[in-house]
Amino acid sequence: MSSRRIQRYLLAETAVPMAMGLVVFTFVLLMGRLLRLVELIITKGVPLAEIARLFLSLMPTFLVLTIPLAFLLGVMLGFGRLSADREILALKASGVSLYQITRPVVLLSLPACLLTAGMSLYLRPASEGFFRQQLFDIAASRASVALQAQVFNDDFPGLVLYANRIDEQTGTLREVFISDERHPKTPTIIVADSGRLVSDRSAQNLFLQLERGTMHRQPRGDEGETVFENYQVLNFRSHDIQIDMEEPSRTGQRRIRNKELAMDELHSAIADAAPEDRQELLAELHTRMALPLAPLLFALLGVPLGIQPHRSGRGGNFAIALGVFLCYYLALSFGQTLVADAGWPALTLWLPNGLFLLAGCYLLHRAAIERPLLLLSTPLNALGRAVRRLLRPGDRS
Repeated sequence: MSSRRIQRYLLAETAVPMAMGLVVFTFVLLMGRLLRLVELIITKGVPLAEIARLFLSLMPTFLVLTIPLAFLLGVMLGFGRLSADREILALKASGVSLYQITRPVVLLSLPACLLTAGMSLYLRPASEGFFRQQLFDIAASRASVALQAQVFNDDFPGLVLYANRIDEQTGTLREVFISDERHPKTPTIIVADSGRLVSDRSAQNLFLQLERGTMHRQPRGDEGETVFENYQVLNFRSHDIQIDMEEPSRTGQRRIRNKELAMDELHSAIADAAPEDRQELLAELHTRMALPLAPLLFALLGVPLGIQPHRSGRGGNFAIALGVFLCYYLALSFGQTLVADAGWPALTLWLPNGLFLLAGCYLLHRAAIERPLLLLSTPLNALGRAVRRLLRPGDRS
């Protein structure tokens, strides 16, 4: 059999379970958000087209995780099947080394790395900003619709809003009563002839514009006692109440999160940031750059782990793949926590990649010289037996 035909065969064995895993894992992660999006359709009357845009904007965020996980699963299931059917042994007997068998998997990991890099560096920041903007637009457009006449509305945090009449054509509120307790030391009661909800898309804020009213304030002391001598009554012609949908920045504009920054914006923010803010920005940059290497690391780990002799079959390889990915993700998350406390983002966030690279090269070398680790094979067999018992509850052995 020619080397190219062997490579195509190995790629097919890996690519098929990888594609299936990508669909399954992405669907599972989306299910948690899908239930909330369906709730928007049922309870808020949001059009299906807007929900579809929200749904699509979530895809890059999840694909950054599911592409490496699906690749690791594909390698382990594919090579586990080849090992169980003695095809790996046959290839070795015909003079094909394990390094040559691993080569097409490493080549397959490169497109997976590039795709993950595209998601992590470019599509995910853009989709995060788009998702946040779409949510605000939906909330702003549906806020006046959700208000009902002669009903006390407490959907806005710290505010209770009542309108005796609502003009369905213009959305104008008539005979408005508001209880504002967002500042506990100065609770405020406002009565106005009319009001109207106005949105500011740039800052992602809602404003309630009131006309011709009276404001009653009753200051409280440090221990919550009422200070009657400081009671205030203010009359106004026009007064705006800001309803923050997001925390605004000092400039009054919407505060853009680090994960929403494009790469050029992130580099500019790092150059201009104060020392206390630079660590978080550097952590975001190095996290985006470290994640795309995960498929290459999993290629080196998946081959020796997939051909390990254990009796659990595909169930065991599936559990091992999840365990390896969980260890990698926890190590990366732990690195982000250390950056927030101790700094050193470059060293801390690239350390998991370095450790997994060393582990993959070591395990691949041990498997190539046919000296599997006893410390690894024992827990794998135990894990396989546990998985087999879960899959076959009637087996009590």
